[in-house]
Amino acid sequence: MDFTLSDEQVAIFDLAKSFGEENIAPHALEWEENQNIPKALWRDIASLGFGGLYVSEENGGSGLSRLDATLVFEALSMACPSVAAFLSIHNMCASMIDRYGSKNLIERVLPDALSMKNVISYCLTEPASGSDASALKTNAKKTNEYYNINGTKSFISGGGYSDSYLVMCRTGNLGPKGISTIYIEDGTEGLSFGSLEQKMGWRSQPTRQVHMDSCKVPLSNLVGEEGHGFNYAMAGLDGGRLNIAACSLGAAQHALNKTLTYMEEREAFGKKINQFQALQFNIADIEIELQASRILLRQAAWKLDQKKSDATHFCAIAKKFVTEAGSRIANQCLQLHGGYGYLTEYGIEKLVRDLRVHEILEGTNEIMRLIISRNLIKT
Repeated sequence: MDFTLSDEQVAIFDLAKSFGEENIAPHALEWEENQNIPKALWRDIASLGFGGLYVSEENGGSGLSRLDATLVFEALSMACPSVAAFLSIHNMCASMIDRYGSKNLIERVLPDALSMKNVISYCLTEPASGSDASALKTNAKKTNEYYNINGTKSFISGGGYSDSYLVMCRTGNLGPKGISTIYIEDGTEGLSFGSLEQKMGWRSQPTRQVHMDSCKVPLSNLVGEEGHGFNYAMAGLDGGRLNIAACSLGAAQHALNKTLTYMEEREAFGKKINQFQALQFNIADIEIELQASRILLRQAAWKLDQKKSDATHFCAIAKKFVTEAGSRIANQCLQLHGGYGYLTEYGIEKLVRDLRVHEILEGTNEIMRLIISRNLIKT
């Protein structure tokens, strides 16, 4: 198994990294303060083919592998993990429509999704169902003409900001087999949003509850088949876990890069602080964690691309290890900056805040441990 990147993969990474340095990093603190990412950014990102990274070429997407996609999210997260993670959510939604949507839905929705004129948010979590996603209560009653949808979704990135929403809702009995996926456009009567959530990190992403009060949605907006929504959601999670791990990896690498620069410039007790052995040991440990994270992530992505039977197991391992390593690294880099690391202008404290949520979403790291252990203990 060769994890050396091909020339094409290096070019993909460099393209995303250059775009982030020029178009995202200079504005990241401003966008965080405003709690808003300019919509124009998404059009620019989409012009690179990043609006449908793993949407099939047949349907107009870039058709990249999951490994290739992780390179994009890693590179963009070196500029801002909040922006990169939001792009990951949109890509997951576009991919679900590409894989499971009807011809009619694909033709109506995907072209604008790929150009990101249509930014899509993902709606699974509810006030009373987080990790226990199959217990969701949002209900879609079917008539001859439409679905009548009622319910509330929580912690929705892009709530009240995005152009459309991919909603997991109950069309059948209790349990996972009663869940379907329905596409809802912004402006649908009965669709409303809660107040802006005040979050620890990912502050540039507008996050709100999404309320559906007798939303009447055309039957043609069903994604795939009724009762298969939970399976679609779970199938998307392996890739989502890789993406969020890649976001942690890129941000952690950026934290180390900034710290190495700072340690070269900062002097204490008559010499540069990178000459103190204790601090050299710290950055050595960080480098080890980064390289271990990168190998685990790329191994998991390779297994998912190759459709290996143990792909879910390794995606869970990568998600847990890399997101926790990323948080440790960002925190250690803040410590190495001393008091300056605590100041907003240095950008390190933002990384500490942004990365914390990566251990919670796409399945908490406790759920990752459950997946891993169940694969080890066959009963």
